Amino acid sequence: MPLRRTIWPQLALFLCVALVSSLPATAQDTPEKHGRKYKAPPATSHIEVTVLKKSNGKPISNAAVIFDSTIDGKDEGNLEVKTDPDGKAIIDVIPTGSTVRVQVIATGFATYAEEYLISEPNREISISMLRPQEQLSSYQDNQGKTATRKPGVQEPIRPTAPKAKPAPSAPTNPQQPNPPDTTPKQ
Repeated sequence: MPLRRTIWPQLALFLCVALVSSLPATAQDTPEKHGRKYKAPPATSHIEVTVLKKSNGKPISNAAVIFDSTIDGKDEGNLEVKTDPDGKAIIDVIPTGSTVRVQVIATGFATYAEEYLISEPNREISISMLRPQEQLSSYQDNQGKTATRKPGVQEPIRPTAPKAKPAPSAPTNPQQPNPPDTTPKQ
């Protein structure tokens, strides 16, 4: 009997150690599902846009460069970046593989817009801005001539009022007398 009493505590201790050591192993095999699974953000591209004057190649500072991104037909939103004194606008958050519409707005220049497919991690885009051009129109003015507009900022054409006729000194109807003169005499 004394042998029996000494085996049971040792056997119980062995079973406890085996049970405790097997618990973490089973917990790692089956992941617990709490909330959403982490999804890594997509890879992004480094895009550098240089805005220059077409006439002399000098940079245009403080021009608004608007990036409108779509990926697989889904709109990702748009961002606006101003150019620095070197005419450069840099952005690093556009996902690789997306289509980006780049629009440039600068004071004194015609607006520029073009779509680009961003498939590489680094993209350099150079844009030459033009002064406003004369608009071509298929409409006709009131005289039947093709409408012409000059380049640049234009004021709308306002019709002039017809000149007023001078007041007649004699009455037009001979049977009506002249109205009495109400001006004070000196």
